[in-house]
Amino acid sequence: MDIRPIRTPADYEQALRAVAPFFDDEPDPDSEAGAYFEVLLTLIQAYEARHHAIEPPDPVEAIKFRMEQQGLSPRDLEPMIGRSNRVYEVLNRRRPLTLVMIRRLHAGLGIPAESLIRESAPA
Repeated sequence: MDIRPIRTPADYEQALRAVAPFFDDEPDPDSEAGAYFEVLLTLIQAYEARHHAIEPPDPVEAIKFRMEQQGLSPRDLEPMIGRSNRVYEVLNRRRPLTLVMIRRLHAGLGIPAESLIRESAPA
């Protein structure tokens, strides 16, 4: 097993090429090839987390996305946000989320709290 740290974009590309064949025919996890595959994936994930981090989405976009996923209407958000006018104010970025709203949205819709506590983009 020839495994090296991924330090450069060239190392990253080489690691991606090395694991690509395993996706078509995934090796047994208990085999040497399976261990090699798992170690390379771990190195790739660490490199991507450090160099290609994905920011959590805007809170309002996260809410709208979850609404779309679950087929929810603004009325369905009333137990978490408040009356319909308040729901529309939040969805139109005229009112920020409060801590209580964030907690309820997190519990009720399963939206990660880290997404909900970010600053919303301006209206």
